[in-house]
Amino acid sequence: MECTISSFYLIKQEKLQTVSYKNYKGIILAGGSGNRLRPLTDFVCKQLLPVYDKPLVYYPLTSLILAGIKEILIISTPKDTPILQSSLGDGSELGISIQYKVQEKPRGLADAFIVAEEFIDGHPVCMILGDNILHKSGFSEFMTDALENNKGATIFSFPVQDPTRFGILEIDPESDKILSLEEKPENPKSNLAVIGLYIYDKTVVEKAKKQKPSDRGELEITDLNKQYFKEGTLNFSKLSRGDIWIDVGVFDSFCDASLLIKLIESRLGLKIGSPEEASYMCGNIDEKNLRFFAKKYKDSPYGAYFRKLLDV
Repeated sequence: MECTISSFYLIKQEKLQTVSYKNYKGIILAGGSGNRLRPLTDFVCKQLLPVYDKPLVYYPLTSLILAGIKEILIISTPKDTPILQSSLGDGSELGISIQYKVQEKPRGLADAFIVAEEFIDGHPVCMILGDNILHKSGFSEFMTDALENNKGATIFSFPVQDPTRFGILEIDPESDKILSLEEKPENPKSNLAVIGLYIYDKTVVEKAKKQKPSDRGELEITDLNKQYFKEGTLNFSKLSRGDIWIDVGVFDSFCDASLLIKLIESRLGLKIGSPEEASYMCGNIDEKNLRFFAKKYKDSPYGAYFRKLLDV
């Protein structure tokens, strides 16, 4: 289980002082066939499978909300897009906008920006993969700083035990600058994996269109990042020891993630990956809206949690 964080440990009475990044668009890439999770994904799409008490897609959605992004596009398969749209709606209940776009074939992560060209519309963009769970104390402030200071592209790294499975970042220990990027290297130069969270400036669509497919026929996100690296505008940010990043792609990682979320939530009495709470704490919705969710989920512990938030 590889680990980072996308929700927030907060004192319930406190509201987050987040900046709404109206110029930034957000993308959740929720494509893929889900073959490694069959037969489950024969019946329901991967992003709606449960991670403890919430569907998987709630976690990356919460991350973007906490980053202050209010316009979000979810990209998925022809089969799963209508299901996600029916489940999540247009985002208005959360005080945000959620749109949807189909990626006809799995043509790689960088292809998402070509698919989303009309949505991006010349804006900078923050993309998170739909199977990434992130959690970090002070996540909103962490992302605010990254968005505010991005001059080209910003990637995020986290140490892993098996670097041959990931895009790997090599850093000069003296200057703390990027030396190289490699996709799933046979002989990794470090154990710093590039996680599924990316920030790009408004030139990202143009750069993605210049990409050539890799040997496996996809537009690789590593090749896109290398373009920014060659221009000298690729930045990186390290997640800290104690942060959590989980790439949920196989049965074991779903189980591990559920157990970890359960442990943290039961010990702290706070939720991880709740877009309703994130929207409330960020000021996208008010107490009246939160009471709506408390009533909507009234017979579940999820609804009881919102009632507890309101009563404190």
